[in-house]
Amino acid sequence: MTEILTLISALLLLIGSVFTLIAAIGLLRLPDLYTRIHAASKAGTMGSCLALIALAIHAHDFGTMSRALAGVVFFLLTAPVSSHLLAKAAYAVGYRLHSSSVRDEMAPEDDK
Repeated sequence: MTEILTLISALLLLIGSVFTLIAAIGLLRLPDLYTRIHAASKAGTMGSCLALIALAIHAHDFGTMSRALAGVVFFLLTAPVSSHLLAKAAYAVGYRLHSSSVRDEMAPEDDK
């Protein structure tokens, strides 16, 4: 049974690492601040959560397992809110969308 749990945690850790790599590539390759925030918040959160779930499965200690799962809940609750607030603040300061963006939903009516 221990070998199966080790394989499951290794698989989750590998998948989490792939998601984290995708987030890092998105930060480097995407054209503007808003798409970069999207890549970092979605893929980065998924990668971090999968790594913490792998830790929770691999740990044989209830304290470590509960802290890892609390970290997953913390990531899932705070990452979407913080990325939304960062994007909203960036828009309010004046960072505009990239020219390849299709629509600016927050633009005033006369600019649409």
